[in-house]
Amino acid sequence: MSTKLSTVAAVSSVDPVWDRVRLEAEDVTKNDPSLGGFIFASVLNHDRFEDALCHRLAQRLGNADIGANLVVQAFEDALDADPDIGMAARADIMAIQDRDPACDRFIDPLLYFKGFQAVQTHRMAHRLYKMGRKDFAYYLQSRTSMIFSVDIHPAARMGKGIMIDHAHAIVIGETAVVEDDVSMLHSVTLGGTGKADGDRHPKVRRGVLIGAGAAVLGNIEIGTCSRVAAGSVVLHDVPANRTVAGVPAKVVGYAGCDQPARSMNHTISDTGENTKG
Repeated sequence: MSTKLSTVAAVSSVDPVWDRVRLEAEDVTKNDPSLGGFIFASVLNHDRFEDALCHRLAQRLGNADIGANLVVQAFEDALDADPDIGMAARADIMAIQDRDPACDRFIDPLLYFKGFQAVQTHRMAHRLYKMGRKDFAYYLQSRTSMIFSVDIHPAARMGKGIMIDHAHAIVIGETAVVEDDVSMLHSVTLGGTGKADGDRHPKVRRGVLIGAGAAVLGNIEIGTCSRVAAGSVVLHDVPANRTVAGVPAKVVGYAGCDQPARSMNHTISDTGENTKG
């Protein structure tokens, strides 16, 4: 093997996210041996992060109609077609650990967090949908809605570094786009405004923070690093780096910082945030 190829192989074998997940898995088995079988089956018996991810998702999604083994096979097909799915999942884990004060381990999203698991299932379904396996993609959407209470159309486009906290009652429509480094809370809807077809769902740009219970409706743009306050109904474009609130939502000030999706600050000042934060 040439020096260049050896270097590439060495670099590709470095996987800090997977290494940390495995170390945390070993700690779990030491601290609570009763979970040993679950932890070995979910993490320690696998050589790659992608294998562990496929296994964990399939165990949750499989049922009498379509068993876990068939789900794993479909996920492996999706990963073969798009290896970036695994990298996006790693970015999501890092985002959750960075933004969620309740998460201090990388293993927690993989094993327990339904927001993470729902987004990863969508990534697989999206790739299968693009490969022409629409029925299997719709099956995954249906199971994700049932198991995780998260309903994302397989055609919707999701970036990386996504955090959906608590992730109950999330709805994301067919032509929606969620770019990199977005955070949202439970009960968020990215929906349409009627029965018209075509491009009809929101475009959420990089770094946006969407509060609990917000509804963003129609083919509108939520500008880069903006904030949507909890309970708001957004019907029009939101400029970059602004905060909107209310029903219907209106601009109430600047976003308060340059990375609202990371700061996770949902408060609005008494002064209406009329000065740039």
